Amino acid sequence: MAATVPLEQPPLRALLARALRLRCPRCGQGRLYAHGLTMLERCPVCGLRYEREPGYFVGAVYVNYAITTVAVLGGVIVLDQLFGLSLATQLLIAVPLALLLPLLVHRHARSIWLAVGHLAGALDERADRKGRRTRRLPGG
Repeated sequence: MAATVPLEQPPLRALLARALRLRCPRCGQGRLYAHGLTMLERCPVCGLRYEREPGYFVGAVYVNYAITTVAVLGGVIVLDQLFGLSLATQLLIAVPLALLLPLLVHRHARSIWLAVGHLAGALDERADRKGRRTRRLPGG
C-alpha cells in the first residue's frame, strides 16, 4: 500500500540530499536500488515510477560525465599544483580514475537525474495549474 505523499515540493537541498542517499525524490523514504546496479521500477513506499519513458536516464550519462570530468581533471590539477607531477604521473593517475569513477558514480548520477527530473516535473505542474487559474479569471 502506498504511503501518503506530502503535497508540497521539497526544497532543492532536500532533493539533493535524497539523491545522495539514493532515496525516492518524492517521499525520501523508498530505496532506488534493489541491489548493485538493479534499479527498482517504483518506489516501494509512495509508488513513484522511477523511469518515466524509455531512455529517461540518458541524461544521467551527462551527469556522470560531468562528475567524472570535474573529479579527475580537478584532482590531477590540484595534485600537480601541490607536487609538480610529470605528465606520465598525471596520466598514471588520471586514466585509471577516468575508467573507474564512472562505475562508482553511476548509481548517484541516476539518482541526481531522477531528482532533477522530479523537480522539473513539479515546476511544470505548478506552471500548468497557474495557467489554468489565470484562464478561469473573468474578464481575462
